[in-house]
Amino acid sequence: MFSVTVRDHIMIAHSFRGEVFGPAQRLHGATFVVDATFRRPDLDDDGIVVDIGLATEQLKAVLGELNYRNLDDEPAFAGQNTTTEVLARTIADRLAERVAAGQLGGGARGLTGITVTLHESHVAWASYERALPGSTAVGEGTA
Repeated sequence: MFSVTVRDHIMIAHSFRGEVFGPAQRLHGATFVVDATFRRPDLDDDGIVVDIGLATEQLKAVLGELNYRNLDDEPAFAGQNTTTEVLARTIADRLAERVAAGQLGGGARGLTGITVTLHESHVAWASYERALPGSTAVGEGTA
């Protein structure tokens, strides 16, 4: 399996519901380093997994929808805790939609999966891995 990873970051504000979150129940900020890894079993006709420039652009665009936002005010997250895991899934699903729409180029049709990892710090991170439509890769989700 081949993979290419691109990286960016986001800064958000949010709060959590539930005693398990302790002081994080109050409004607080978070900065995440975000890695998006694109996978496929074989390289395309140009010898690449995906166009790194397009992958970088699309990750930046997806993150731009979240950056500098209070996620408590975002309708897409109404009624749910915006944990690191939930954000990783949201970003992966939004990238998958862009792959399906052709925004990562024609060669991206051969991608079989995406993994998004949000690094909360140098010692803690969470990931979400999903298959892309038409693939037999491990993971869940639909575009």
